[in-house]
Amino acid sequence: MNAIQRAVIELGLKKEETVCVSGIGCSSKLPEYLDVYGFHTMHGRSLPHAQGVKLANPELTVINVGGDGDGFAIGCGHFVHAARRNVDITYILMNNQIYSLTKGQTSPTSDRGFITKTSPEGAEEAPVNTLLMALTAGATFVGCGFSSEVTGLGSLIASAVKHKGFSFINVMSPCVTFNKLNTYDSYKKQSYKFEETTGYDPQSYEKAIEAALGYFERKPLGLLFKTETSVFKEVHMSEHPIAPAMQDISDPKKHSNLMERYLRH
Repeated sequence: MNAIQRAVIELGLKKEETVCVSGIGCSSKLPEYLDVYGFHTMHGRSLPHAQGVKLANPELTVINVGGDGDGFAIGCGHFVHAARRNVDITYILMNNQIYSLTKGQTSPTSDRGFITKTSPEGAEEAPVNTLLMALTAGATFVGCGFSSEVTGLGSLIASAVKHKGFSFINVMSPCVTFNKLNTYDSYKKQSYKFEETTGYDPQSYEKAIEAALGYFERKPLGLLFKTETSVFKEVHMSEHPIAPAMQDISDPKKHSNLMERYLRH
């Protein structure tokens, strides 16, 4: 939350022009603590809402927040398609590798062998690699942060918001109550600054893929990949040049035939 607040301040975003959308989970209470418009949606359905907000009013800055259970279980399909559409929104994943609001069960990103109330003999499934999924789905900005590295994370979020296209940041966010395996200390030991690696180039898709493939052993902090391509708004607006929020509805006569056209088709 502190990092997002820093990014909002750094970018000088106006609260009436900024929307924070969330789903369900510990992370999804966050819009209630930001002085911007908030939209607390259903489990796994935050990305469809966030995309709808952006397409209805492209002038708004839209930040989507959620957890690993929210975004990569029931919401996984929405993630893939939002990334491939390249909608101009920022998605911040607070990844604690466990369902915490429901008192500690395995999530899609839990380590194999992780013991919880629903996996007393250890989780049998392989965890979802969120960075790899974002890259292969077509996200045009992919980064990774750590919740205790607030300054660096705040700058990374600011860069993601400024980027034109679908931005994804995986934030390692330890749950101190139910997850005693993935802790602040363990994340610190595993993390390294990706920008300090030999031949660092955020425009290199191959290097980003390589870093993502090694995520479970060594966790790269910072910007992994960034590229520029047409955003969904530009494609959509070529067919519908006036966004819904910008429509002139002062004269009802201009829209009297809409229902007739709708029923006809």
